Amino acid sequence: MITPADLARMLQHADDAAVNHAQNHPDEERPLWTSQSAPSPGHTADFAFTAIAAVAATHASSGPTPAMMPQKRTTDGPTTFASLDAQELPVVREYSAGGLVFDAKGRVAIIARHSRSGHLEWCLPKGHIEKGETPQQTAVREVHEETGILGEVIDSIATIDYWFTGTSQRVHKLVHHFALRQIGGNLTVDGDPDHEAEDAIWVDFKDLDDVLSYPNERKIVWLYAKKMNRQAEA
Repeated sequence: MITPADLARMLQHADDAAVNHAQNHPDEERPLWTSQSAPSPGHTADFAFTAIAAVAATHASSGPTPAMMPQKRTTDGPTTFASLDAQELPVVREYSAGGLVFDAKGRVAIIARHSRSGHLEWCLPKGHIEKGETPQQTAVREVHEETGILGEVIDSIATIDYWFTGTSQRVHKLVHHFALRQIGGNLTVDGDPDHEAEDAIWVDFKDLDDVLSYPNERKIVWLYAKKMNRQAEA
């Protein structure tokens, strides 16, 4: 058990040690503390008291307290790990393009398709860039095939990328997104050659965040809204 007299001696010893160290090592860098800032001159005793009080508490306690336990790290990676088999698969890149096609009322055409897991999800029209195509040309073609709307590119928004694992390879996919303006066509999925689009609807631009299934595509909407706001303020 630590008595008040013991605590006083420990405080004096810590204070004397700090003063002697500062005099003998004037150019040494200060230590970096994990969750406390370094004590300022004149407050060494306060800092030492805090440290020793914590030591005294550990003697009086039968185990670690919540304050002593390390906090859960929020920057840790995923709690699940990719299998070794997946890591050994060959990696390929895929390139796609698509985006937001607006009608005269400011609505955006989106499509419903089944995900790889079989769920029906609402997403932006997009598809693979064919040989000889530019991303802009692909965006126009894919929007027309999957929604029936013929558009022209009016702006570039952003490129997103993500990974997924197939049966024989790991895929790093990059998708270029553009803003398009409708210049013709009618809303239909009948022209989709892959028959992936099951439905197409018009959605008000301000409601897209509540309708789109994928976070990356909702981010595209946010980025374009931010870009339009900057242009309006200029």
